[in-house]
Amino acid sequence: MISIFASKIPGMKVENGTSKIISRILPPQNPIGAQDLKFSQRIIKKLGGGQKIKGIITGPTTLVHSSRIEGFYENKEKAIMDMAEALKREASYLEEAGASMIQIDEPFLSTGTVNIKTAKKAVKRISDVISVPVALHACGDIREVFEDLLKFNVEIIDCEFAGNPKNLEIIKDAELKDKKIGFGCIDTKSQKIETIKEIKNLIKKGIKVIGEEKIIIDPDCGMRKLPRNVAFSKLKNMVEAANALQDNSQ
Repeated sequence: MISIFASKIPGMKVENGTSKIISRILPPQNPIGAQDLKFSQRIIKKLGGGQKIKGIITGPTTLVHSSRIEGFYENKEKAIMDMAEALKREASYLEEAGASMIQIDEPFLSTGTVNIKTAKKAVKRISDVISVPVALHACGDIREVFEDLLKFNVEIIDCEFAGNPKNLEIIKDAELKDKKIGFGCIDTKSQKIETIKEIKNLIKKGIKVIGEEKIIIDPDCGMRKLPRNVAFSKLKNMVEAANALQDNSQ
């Protein structure tokens, strides 16, 4: 999620597996993920499905904090805002390609090592130019930052609840207002395949706390480190659990 962007954004490079900022960060002249999104759309259409595809962007704060600054920038805040300008272009490319929503991945927001005000300003710079819904994904334990996340200029706050069940504690007392919650209900850090019943039970807890109209079912995080058969089985059970609950509520 770092190297894909670092290798294609002017002012960055990847060297020996490390992403580096070597000069001023500039917007990419060509789309980074739009072709992959269009390819997914063609496959779904070929299979007779009507599912929509979201576009995913690694967030400006995470990209800067994951990279070694070797040129131009004296502080990370300036680099983050320039990164937001670059990613704003990529977000527009994805929307033009037909993305049904844009997800900004910011795992660093839960670490306590970033300037939340700068991160909020950077995300707003991206979301302001997007007309489709925007989701902000924050990994890990979000109890210390959740109130701050609710102030970001996005429609959806996406968090982990399978691998971090204590995250439900902070949601109970939060005023969500117009925000929806992306409810991660399968643990993407574990190869254990949750049963449909286990997933349904967790989703029920989420619905009780968040409300059926504000919950969006999804995995905790990305699944690239899982074996393909494990990832497929987890997703299959998640979909079956969500569908079963939806059928029962109608």
